[in-house]
Amino acid sequence: MHNKVVLITGGSKGIGAASAKAFLEAGAKVAVLDRVPVSNWPVMPDYYCCDVTNEQSVNETVAAILEKWKGIDVLINNAGIQRYGSVTETATELWDEVMNVNLKSMFLCSKAVLPIMQKKQAGVIINVSSVQAFHSQQQVAAYTTSKTAVLGLTRSIAVDYAPAIRCMAVCPGTVDTPMLRDALALSENPAGMLQACEQMHLSNRIAKPEEIASLIVYLCADQASFMTGQAIRIDGGLGIVIQGSVKE
Repeated sequence: MHNKVVLITGGSKGIGAASAKAFLEAGAKVAVLDRVPVSNWPVMPDYYCCDVTNEQSVNETVAAILEKWKGIDVLINNAGIQRYGSVTETATELWDEVMNVNLKSMFLCSKAVLPIMQKKQAGVIINVSSVQAFHSQQQVAAYTTSKTAVLGLTRSIAVDYAPAIRCMAVCPGTVDTPMLRDALALSENPAGMLQACEQMHLSNRIAKPEEIASLIVYLCADQASFMTGQAIRIDGGLGIVIQGSVKE
């Protein structure tokens, strides 16, 4: 990844921050797009305050990165939010918020970056989805819908812009991020909820953001050049066991 230009949305914390640090360690030039500034990292990326749900904000930010580094080699569409509620309990405004951040932002950022990659005839786009693109918890109608739609966007980009540009979706299980900690804090028993999350995985633990970041960096490297269009689960075995099985 030496001297590759990498753009990461939602890159100031969680999986985005871990990915930014991993790309920096690999020698890349990293631009972080977020509303929250980056601070106190051993090696600092370029930070851009950007509303990734707003086309003008995205286009202006991408133009600034292009002017500085003359290209963009990798786009990591990572920005995402989690909101709760069934269909009947989800306000239209909340639905739109989730779709804007989790899906529209990926469309806008890809739309802005793809012509740059086409000009160079090379590039990689990684869309961070979720294991909930395949399975769903209760009370996450907007979230699981948005993350499932990301897989369709990923396939479309992979098909339309091959062979020069590759696009894949990374689908993590439960990851120890600020978003998870915020969700646990809503529970009357955060420690118990965390333990339940751990036990849902065959690994009997949740992932570290750095584990997801390692996969993302690998997928963007030349060693993964035969991979495109796929939804890749990194989920500790979440969802492959039928609950209630009885040993004979």
